[in-house]
Amino acid sequence: MRFWRCSDLSIVGKRQRAAAILPIVGLLTLLPATAALAQESGGPAQTLMIGYLGRQEEPRTPLSFLEPVATDEGLQGARLAIADNTTTGAFLNQTYRLVEQVLPPDGDLGAGLKALSDEGVRFIVADLPADALLAAADRPEARSMLLFNARAPDDALRNEQCRANILHTAPSRRMLADALAQYLAWKKWTNWSLLVGRDPGDALYADAVRRAAKRFGGRIVAEKTWTFDTGNRRTDTGVTTIQSDVPLATQGPDHDVLVVADEADNFGDYLDGHTWYPRPVAGTQGLTATAWSRVNEQWGGTQLQARFEKQAGRWMTPRDYAAWLAVRSVGEAASRTNGTGFDDLAAYLHSPDFELAGFKGEALSFRKWDGQMRQPILIAGPRMLVSVSPQEGFLHPVSTLDTLGDDAPETKCRLNR
Repeated sequence: MRFWRCSDLSIVGKRQRAAAILPIVGLLTLLPATAALAQESGGPAQTLMIGYLGRQEEPRTPLSFLEPVATDEGLQGARLAIADNTTTGAFLNQTYRLVEQVLPPDGDLGAGLKALSDEGVRFIVADLPADALLAAADRPEARSMLLFNARAPDDALRNEQCRANILHTAPSRRMLADALAQYLAWKKWTNWSLLVGRDPGDALYADAVRRAAKRFGGRIVAEKTWTFDTGNRRTDTGVTTIQSDVPLATQGPDHDVLVVADEADNFGDYLDGHTWYPRPVAGTQGLTATAWSRVNEQWGGTQLQARFEKQAGRWMTPRDYAAWLAVRSVGEAASRTNGTGFDDLAAYLHSPDFELAGFKGEALSFRKWDGQMRQPILIAGPRMLVSVSPQEGFLHPVSTLDTLGDDAPETKCRLNR
């Protein structure tokens, strides 16, 4: 088993970036000939249907008027990917259709899946939280389907609760925490203060942060739970309350960085500029590790952002990006195999030959051991891209992307071992 030296990492990065670009270049080279063959054949186009399964939700009220109120997260990403697939499919005599099942808040998942199954849909973008995703995957209708988890970051879904009929395009909490921890280690910010919210997701993110600290040399010197009422900064006394509460919540031993676990955005955005020590804020707010951010302008990211904004009237969110990846994965498999049969496409998606260009500089693929899509994680500030993990110097015998999240020896998923 060979480990790459640090000096080899730039070479690995170039090779992986080339792997992400070459499929596009090769396809563009073949497009004229393929189009001519399609026209000469005159045969009917092959239609590949992809389902979208979600539930209506009350839109999250943003803390700032600068943030848009999104009522269609995830769905807009799937729609854009269908348009992208259709553009490529036109040269391969393939067409795509998105079959949308957006259920009421208390809608029956079984009925939604049956409606998709009745239309012949077998690839499903599942924009669902963890419990609903598992309920859908365990339905009889789903046994002959492949579901793409485009939302739930729960690590248990990639371990004890993994399913053979689920692939994950959304990164896990451990991937996000590892990506942030690598950057903090690179910066030599090794002393962390951890502030945890009261929602269940906050506790799970905090668990991932503690694990990442042990993996990458971080030291949690203090840990507190947010116990204050969030209040409303738009009221006359809102700013005064925040200015007095946040220092009390963040005082304690000195540290290099304040890591916050607040997935519901209840208080994390209030921390910057109000903390006891003048220290950076990172985690779910501040300096964030994320699958996608509107600040990403590299690797053609501006082109993707512009097309999405033109379609949706807002910027792309991580949920949109995960749904886009899911639909594009099916389209990429269809273009590579030149087919639309479920068994062949599913086998290709699970194979080591599958690669997808995801506007992040490296080829994306699915891990054999847990179905997680390996992908770079952006380290983003509010207005600028700060870095991208994996960071230089973190080594792996196969792919540095597997330094993020559960590696093969660590997984508790036993389906594909």
